[in-house]
Amino acid sequence: QVQLVESGGGLAQAGDSRRLSCVASGQSFNLYAMSWFRQAPGKEREFVARIAWRNAITYYADSVKGRFIISRDNAKNTMYLQMNSLRPEDTAIYYCALATKVDSNYMSPSANDYWGQGTQVTVSS
Repeated sequence: QVQLVESGGGLAQAGDSRRLSCVASGQSFNLYAMSWFRQAPGKEREFVARIAWRNAITYYADSVKGRFIISRDNAKNTMYLQMNSLRPEDTAIYYCALATKVDSNYMSPSANDYWGQGTQVTVSS
């Protein structure tokens, strides 16, 4: 069993920066990649960013490219999302996800095997 715990959410103003963290723990598992998704009220869960654990290759949604940075600390099994130049439309619950195998459809929630409980990020104008 794998546990993912997010932290770092909260209230922010437009233009602010904020950093989310996600710690993975549990019995031995194959950590292939980790991702951030988000879900705003009334909307579907959408892909934000992904990082391959072995080589740190990153992928971003167009809506956050150039503003958000995903990174990871191998030794701590921790993933980060540095969010800069926040906008009201970034308001959502942010979820951490872990994939144990390769999946070309990495932007789909179904490509991930484990999920965190989510952390709320609210950006006011």
